Amino acid sequence: MLGEDILRLSTGGYHFISNTFFEGNTAQYMPDRRKFVSQLALGLAAIPFTSLVYGMFKGKYNFKVITHTLFFDDLPDAFDGFSLTQISDIHSGSFDNPEKIEYAIDLINEQKTDLIVFTGDIVNTKAEEMDPWINSFKRIRTPKFGKYSVLGNHDYGEYVTWPTEEDKLNNFNNIKGIHKKIDFNLMLNESAFIEKDGERLALIGVENWGHNFKKAGDLQKASSMVSEEDFKILLSHDPSHWEHEVKSHKDKYHLTLSGHTHGFQFGIEIPGFFKWSPVQYMYKQWAGIYEDMGQFINVNRGFGFHAFPGRVGIWPEITVIKLKKKPNTV
Repeated sequence: MLGEDILRLSTGGYHFISNTFFEGNTAQYMPDRRKFVSQLALGLAAIPFTSLVYGMFKGKYNFKVITHTLFFDDLPDAFDGFSLTQISDIHSGSFDNPEKIEYAIDLINEQKTDLIVFTGDIVNTKAEEMDPWINSFKRIRTPKFGKYSVLGNHDYGEYVTWPTEEDKLNNFNNIKGIHKKIDFNLMLNESAFIEKDGERLALIGVENWGHNFKKAGDLQKASSMVSEEDFKILLSHDPSHWEHEVKSHKDKYHLTLSGHTHGFQFGIEIPGFFKWSPVQYMYKQWAGIYEDMGQFINVNRGFGFHAFPGRVGIWPEITVIKLKKKPNTV
């Protein structure tokens, strides 16, 4: 419509000058807008408008279970078929529909995996945002091999001004305490071993490490009890950690689980064919599975939402990953 208005203005100006200073012909000063152009423009404008409205009322709770099977040649035999559920970026301060949250918790429980992990951003900023949702998230059943979690950049309370540093510290300690309330083992630059049938894999959890965000994560400290030969699963909130530090590390981190990007809460996805979001211009790994030299990262699209109160095309995600031993082809 703007383009046609420019053309109409030019045409109208020409006729005005022509009528005023020359022949005085009867042509219209300003041609009428063509009906077809108006209808087309309004129709095109309705598409993003309708999508944004849908995203705000329905899309933000349109939970999807996304499954992946990953093959490793050095996976311990006892863990062939081992499965885990990943959630990320709860952002409880944005929730406004208890029924939908209960539905999502039921979805998590229905997966019946061996392990559950949460990869950071339990609140937007303040610990109290989680108070109404403690009982809901406490309903996540603890599987045989436990529930583990790490912190995200929003969990440090750095996006508001606090009256005192003591208030900020108290909030941070309360946020860390939330994980215990919902029966998750919070990992602060530390590791744990998952043991099965005499074999083990290492689960490593770092604090937030972002290329453009807080760098509290200490991979060296978190891995201090882990040997080079251990099969390693790393929980690290920000996928830029994998890009800038993890995948080039001298030790092999077989699988990294991240979140943070939310897939921008806006984009287009046709599974198996096409995936686009503006966030891809900021993060090389922004949604789903990526691989580099036998090392994998999964970037979860997030459980909740933040800033824009909705999701368009990039839906809230519960990830299920199954680990498989790569068949011996010899």
